[in-house]
Amino acid sequence: MLSAYDIDYEKLFALGYRGVIYDVDNTLVPHGAPADDRAREHFRRMKEIGFRCCFLSNNGEERVKSFNDEVDECYIFRAGKPDPEGYRAAMKKLGTTTRNTIFVGDQIFTDILGANRAGIRNYMVKYIDPYEEIQIIVKRQLEKVVLFFYFLKHPKMKKAAKRPKGEKIRIYPRNW
Repeated sequence: MLSAYDIDYEKLFALGYRGVIYDVDNTLVPHGAPADDRAREHFRRMKEIGFRCCFLSNNGEERVKSFNDEVDECYIFRAGKPDPEGYRAAMKKLGTTTRNTIFVGDQIFTDILGANRAGIRNYMVKYIDPYEEIQIIVKRQLEKVVLFFYFLKHPKMKKAAKRPKGEKIRIYPRNW
């Protein structure tokens, strides 16, 4: 999936999903950035569809609250991802279960691993900003290795994850 904003949320709602847990930094906005117009419009639309949303972040409260103040959802800070407890706490806040909750994030070793450990369907999206802290850059290199072997085993997923012709291709699976 290329972006958190490209997911077909109407289809997911029709399939019975009612809660969406999001990572914030580099999933919805560049690292440390406030909610922008696109994010505000997205969460307005999510409410209109009928979704309840929660932000799950390893950042401190000041960072997560500053983003949330612009979109008015619930949030959990210092979540300790990939520990599944943060995901369970988010579902409790949303009043949802593993059967009707999805998670959207940009990192395999925190976001997606944690969602899998919690038993939640998840979408790994392309990170928004390539300029990141050194520890994230190192993790991104390891992600490339993991994705390479994933796509060797699941070649159909590689084709489904490609960008439109002419755009730089960065391949990420939709659901692990």
